[in-house]
Amino acid sequence: MRCALVSTALFLLAAAAVADAPGWALRPSDRPFDPVELAALPGQSFVFYDDGEARFGSDGAYSYTYSAVNGGGTSWGSYHLAPDGSVCIDFVDGFSRCDLYVHSGTRVVLITQKGARFPVR
Repeated sequence: MRCALVSTALFLLAAAAVADAPGWALRPSDRPFDPVELAALPGQSFVFYDDGEARFGSDGAYSYTYSAVNGGGTSWGSYHLAPDGSVCIDFVDGFSRCDLYVHSGTRVVLITQKGARFPVR
């Protein structure tokens, strides 16, 4: 029983943090991924309009494969979820960043910390 209460409390806390998504350049139509959607990231991939592809491994591995137009190649790293619902990536080259995935109308959009928006196909 105690475990269920703790799990429920953590879920509600995460849901509140994701709903607020403080500091992100959100538009009125943006709805950040909820905790259930974030928990489903492992094993998913997102293809963007430039044909780049972000892949989330079930083991916390992350890769981004650039389109041939953008030089091709793959950047490798690992990812984790931040308390505000963003997805933070630590690349093997030492670079790190956090992104927020949102539903914007009928689209999924990645928003960077600097406010750049990248819709998913």
